[in-house]
Amino acid sequence: MLQDISIALTEHEMAQIEVAGFGLDQLEVQGLQLVTYVNTERYCAKELMLFPNQTCPEHLHPQVHGEQGKMETFRCRTGNVYLYVEGEATPVIQAKIPTGSEAYYTVFHEVALSPGEQYTIQPGVRHWFQAGDEGAVISEFSSTSRDEYDIFTDPRIQRIPVILEDE
Repeated sequence: MLQDISIALTEHEMAQIEVAGFGLDQLEVQGLQLVTYVNTERYCAKELMLFPNQTCPEHLHPQVHGEQGKMETFRCRTGNVYLYVEGEATPVIQAKIPTGSEAYYTVFHEVALSPGEQYTIQPGVRHWFQAGDEGAVISEFSSTSRDEYDIFTDPRIQRIPVILEDE
């Protein structure tokens, strides 16, 4: 997806691409692919890749160790992205809520992003997003990312993978 829009990655970055299935075992529907360029105590930059109609589940970035939660700006690079944040609900949303997970999607103020458009999500704001029919690439610019502290609405979600060893 990144090559298609002329975003080059080094071999090291390609080896670091994260596939986040959130422990739901339905990656094509609820998941996210990402590469982190930099994540320091001051700032973070990532590329987020979404398959067609793939959804990153509802979550928020809480305060961590007395520091404000992550503030992030999403800039759509290709495809369409439907971002949902707290606020007045959009009467008819464009996204399709994943079947069986309807109870875990609670914010419906829609922000539709096309290539070149961006939106900033404030710290502590519940949000979720979904790619359109062609998939999407989003550049994320944010304060420090502490993904392991994200709070998901769906209690089934595991942000950090659990590896089970055979006995």
